[in-house]
Parts: sequence; C-alpha cells; structure tokens
Amino acid sequence: MDLRLSKTPWYAQVGVFVAIALGGIAAFYYLYAEPFRVAQAEQQQRLTAMRADINLGLATARKLPQFRTEVAELEARLESLKAVLPDQKDFGDLLRSLQTLAAQSNLTIRTFKPSSVVTKQLHAEWPLAMELDGTYHDLGMFFDRISKFARIINVGNLTIRAKDRLDTNATISV
Repeated sequence: MDLRLSKTPWYAQVGVFVAIALGGIAAFYYLYAEPFRVAQAEQQQRLTAMRADINLGLATARKLPQFRTEVAELEARLESLKAVLPDQKDFGDLLRSLQTLAAQSNLTIRTFKPSSVVTKQLHAEWPLAMELDGTYHDLGMFFDRISKFARIINVGNLTIRAKDRLDTNATISV
C-alpha cells in the first residue's frame, strides 16, 4: 500500500496540511501558551494586590504626622492623668498634701493611719483613717479643697462629733 501524499488529490493534500497545522497550533497553545497565560494572570493579580498594599501604605504614610501629633497629645494627657491616678502610692507626698490642705482650712490632724491597698479591676484603693479637729465651716473648706485636688480622693465613713470642751478654733472632732 502506497500512502504517498503526492498521489492524493490536491484538496486532500490541503486538508492534511490544514490538519497538521491545526494540530501544531493546538499543541503550542495547550503546552506552551496556556500555562504562560495562567502564570501571567496570577502575576497580574499579585501585582494588583501589591499596588493596593503600596497605596494603603502611602495613605498611612501621609497620615503619619497626624498620628504623631495624636500620640504626643495622648502622652501629654497620660502624664496629666498620672497625677490623678499615680502608678505607685507616695505616702509622704500624700501626707504633706493633706497636711497642707488641712492647715489651709484651719484643721488639725490628730491621727493619720494608712491601711493596706485594695486592688480593684481598673484601680487600687488606698484607705486612710484620719482624725481631724476644727470647726464645721473649716471642715467644709477642707472638703472643697480635697474636691479640687489633682488626685482622686474619696471621703467615706465620716463621723462628726461635737467636742466636749468647746474652743473657738475646734468645735468638732471628725
């Protein structure tokens, strides 16, 4: 059997040539072009994601001076709040401050007894027992000055008694 291409009619020869050409094109497309196109699409997606990250970073970088200003303001606020709720108890400083407030209010501190610290979830309480002598008006001035003090001071368990021996400077014992 002689299967030469030259013995077939011209339209069969063109058909065989077209079939071989289409087979070559299909092989090229599926073996080389399609994997390359898929890889290129993946790289394009990564490039788009990277550009989005870069744009986000640039937007954040543009806001950096604003963030630094906010941080500086918050740190200044933190420092001012540390005076209200200090990190550590300062027995001497608090005693001097209370002594000064009592002296400004014409009160005399008879006793000053600190108790142990009670730790709460967000703060720590440091109970202090004090006994004061003075007048009712002076006690009101003392409480007013305590309310304006930089640290948070709560007054509780208050007992006011009239003194047995009346004096013009001390009519009550607290």
